[in-house]
Amino acid sequence: MPTELLFRTDAYQQSCEATVLEVNDRGGVVLDRTVFYATGGGQPGDKGALVTAGGVEIPIETAVYGEDKSTVVHVPAAGAALPSPGDKVTARLDWAVRLPRMRVHTALHLLTTVLPYPVTGGSIGDGEGRLDFDIPDAGLDKDDLTARLAEKIGQNAEVRERWITDAELEANPGLVKTMSVKPPMGSGRVRLVEIVGLDLQPCGGTHVRNTSEIGAVAITNIEKKGKQNRRVRIALV
Repeated sequence: MPTELLFRTDAYQQSCEATVLEVNDRGGVVLDRTVFYATGGGQPGDKGALVTAGGVEIPIETAVYGEDKSTVVHVPAAGAALPSPGDKVTARLDWAVRLPRMRVHTALHLLTTVLPYPVTGGSIGDGEGRLDFDIPDAGLDKDDLTARLAEKIGQNAEVRERWITDAELEANPGLVKTMSVKPPMGSGRVRLVEIVGLDLQPCGGTHVRNTSEIGAVAITNIEKKGKQNRRVRIALV
């Protein structure tokens, strides 16, 4: 039975009631539904807790996809008590960790509009992130990029999601900006994240609802990672 991914429809839902489907041989807990984002696309899995009907809190260090990619495995802290299959639990996010990652992820989407080059890699951390661009020459300026990114953030653009079919994506290859990570296909549909008037690209991650929620962001470093590769780092300030 696949895990219902509630974060795909509402990234602001911080908790949910769920049923334990399985506890694997490594102690990972699989639920029938979850608000926990599972590691993928450069975004780390969520932290938080599972709370049993008896009030016992099971700290969750991260979430990952199961081997078949259809389930989410919640990874407890070492030595934590474990629930049993069939138990009812409340899955609760550490919102202080999730929200900054959402702000950074949306800011990175905007960065691809400031630097409209193919993306060769990227990652999201806690309050910071980076993208690698295939750029043929140097000359990037941190202050200039920070100002241009701030201008995009200041447009207070709505961020929304919609779905298209695999065939529609194949017919519009320009939507895919990442060279190293291809959007998940095979289920028949692909999720697009649109920053209205600014950006549209496939993405399975979590985002804020409006660019105004990103807040102030600075370009903290620009690194040369190869002849035509520049790593641009950002941070919330």
